[in-house]
Amino acid sequence: MNVTIATLDYLVLLAYVILLFAFGFYISKKQTADIFLGGRSLKWWQIGFSLFSANAGPTMLIGFASIGFSQGVVGSNFEWLAWIFLMLLAMFFLPHYMATKVTTVPQFLLLRFGKRSYNFLIIYSLISILFVWLGSAMYAGGLIISQVFQWPLMRSVIIIAIIAASFTSIGGLKAVVRTGIFQSLIIIFSSVILTWLALKKIGGVKALAEAVPPGYWKLFRPASDPEYSWVAILAGYPVVAIYYWCADQTIVQKVLAAKNLKEGQYGAMFIAALKIIMPLIFIFPGIMCFVLFKETQPDNAYITLVTQLMPHGLLGLCIAALVAALVDTVSSGLNSFSTVFTLDVAAKFRHMTEGRKLQIGKWLTWIAAALAVCIAYLFSHSGKDFFELTQGLVSILAPPLSVVFLAGIIWKRVNSIAAETVLYGGGLISVIVGLCHVLGYPYKGFWPHFLLLSVYLFAAFAIVIVLVTLFTKPNEQHYLPSLVETNKKAGHQPKAVWIRWGLLALVMGAIYFVFR
Repeated sequence: MNVTIATLDYLVLLAYVILLFAFGFYISKKQTADIFLGGRSLKWWQIGFSLFSANAGPTMLIGFASIGFSQGVVGSNFEWLAWIFLMLLAMFFLPHYMATKVTTVPQFLLLRFGKRSYNFLIIYSLISILFVWLGSAMYAGGLIISQVFQWPLMRSVIIIAIIAASFTSIGGLKAVVRTGIFQSLIIIFSSVILTWLALKKIGGVKALAEAVPPGYWKLFRPASDPEYSWVAILAGYPVVAIYYWCADQTIVQKVLAAKNLKEGQYGAMFIAALKIIMPLIFIFPGIMCFVLFKETQPDNAYITLVTQLMPHGLLGLCIAALVAALVDTVSSGLNSFSTVFTLDVAAKFRHMTEGRKLQIGKWLTWIAAALAVCIAYLFSHSGKDFFELTQGLVSILAPPLSVVFLAGIIWKRVNSIAAETVLYGGGLISVIVGLCHVLGYPYKGFWPHFLLLSVYLFAAFAIVIVLVTLFTKPNEQHYLPSLVETNKKAGHQPKAVWIRWGLLALVMGAIYFVFR
């Protein structure tokens, strides 16, 4: 499909990138504390937008439009069911975190199960960063850049890797880390316009409803559906959601930086409310692309609509926001990898000066970028849609951490031996299964759908942690109280907060009634 980018689009793109980085450098000089951890001073709206910035991005745009194009609204469950787990985070887990004074997820594992469990999380985090964050982000970026500028996919991936690694290694990450909220607002704005333009071209809501197969409008499909059955959704999604929304450091640290418990709870509620509109502007465009451009590949659905429907000027702004957010995502992943490896791995084997740590961190940035390019190449030959690929990886890597975290926070009897058995043994199994699932080994169709696979892994690891716990001695000392104990001590949460969650539940219930 031909893409026409006018001079006005290039000028808008250039102006946006210059202003973005100039603003980022200005903010980084004015700020003395990190925006996410600065003295636990974030307000609810800052928390909500920070969570949105961490959750949304080019990978979501590519993935959600892809599943909308190929499957319909069923992918909306990943957004419209998230409010349940955000409520758990706000009303149960957050009071527990604050009462026990745990500020990071690794710290929880260190205090609860000891250093070996903490070391596992370091290793697992590096693997997760490489595959889930860097590999998928570079692959998504390659899809965007290659279609917009008509370049080969891997050339686009390598260019992204060079730019992002350069920013990170010379300190350019500071120029974009403060601008995630602004980029998110631009993406929302451009996606709303894109949805309106596509709906207008189709001829309205009624024309859209009649132009796609009836199955495209079902949120819950029969149990016999080979991919997104209601069983897979309701059983598989919670395995990932509990860990992602309630125990992942990227998410949890935003609410822990709240000014107080109430601000943290309202911040989680704000992102839960934003989830209402996200399928409408991210998944529905994929469905509209199916109506307008059936010959398009699913992974190209979003960028096809952007390049074919956006007027010049807005097209440049939209592409600029996508590129800037992409570089931000990749740079953040590279920075996280180099930081974790330098401080938590390399520094344990030998004493290093701050200058030496900085030098090693820069080299590791380029090494991580090279590895991520190889992973993106692997993804490009997996034969899977982008959404299935990225969500499948997260779903398969999450079960051991979900089991250990839930058991450790709910059941005081669980000991270090049981946790380490599931973390190391289950983690290894999950990584091997994940690679085989991506590569289609031993043959295509061998593995069940990734959501069902995550349920099977979770159930197996849960049985293991229970059996090992019962047949071994408990730890002599419990460092942390259980979730039940801390919430009982904290007392009931304010009625006003529960009323607002109740109103949100009514809205979500109405949405599911419409798509019943």
